[in-house]
Amino acid sequence: MLDILLVMLGAVIVLALLALRRGLASFAAQRPADYAAAGPALDPRRHLDGPLICDGVVYGPTGRVVSRFTADMEARWDGNRGVLREHFRYDDGSSRDREWRLTLLGDGRIEARAEDVVGAGQGWFRGPALALRYRIRLPAASGGHVLGAVDWMYLTPDGTIVNRSQFRKFGVTVAELVATMRPAPAPAAGRGAEAA
Repeated sequence: MLDILLVMLGAVIVLALLALRRGLASFAAQRPADYAAAGPALDPRRHLDGPLICDGVVYGPTGRVVSRFTADMEARWDGNRGVLREHFRYDDGSSRDREWRLTLLGDGRIEARAEDVVGAGQGWFRGPALALRYRIRLPAASGGHVLGAVDWMYLTPDGTIVNRSQFRKFGVTVAELVATMRPAPAPAAGRGAEAA
């Protein structure tokens, strides 16, 4: 009987330590205040504006890359409201579009909506970082599951944004995305004339 109690106590201690680690020393433990004093400051209306190019990879639950992509993005702002259109091209030849409707709420808060987002995503930006939490519904072809998502975007000194996202189901990480976003290069002079 004592052996069973010791095993149970050990299991409880291990679970408590894992929960403590997740709450204090993991990707999910980050807080916007952790970055408030750092710079350069990420301003969504400036750094997520105009044409952008995005390159990234998606990791599956085993930690291996399961997909690679490039996305063309276009963001436009009218005061504190913005629209970010995304067109993803995946390494398997498929593509996907998403349109985010963004609202800056003041005090560094942001709200984000999209057709495949359940309700509204809530986020914050401080210093060079922007965090966004939301629930996303996968396409029917991928099972239609609803996953909890956490996006963190970090502005680098040269203006590139590094995006890291984790997707969870029942508290277990099932996928992770790492991508870069940067202003799209301007079209070469004379290209329009050549196409005509």
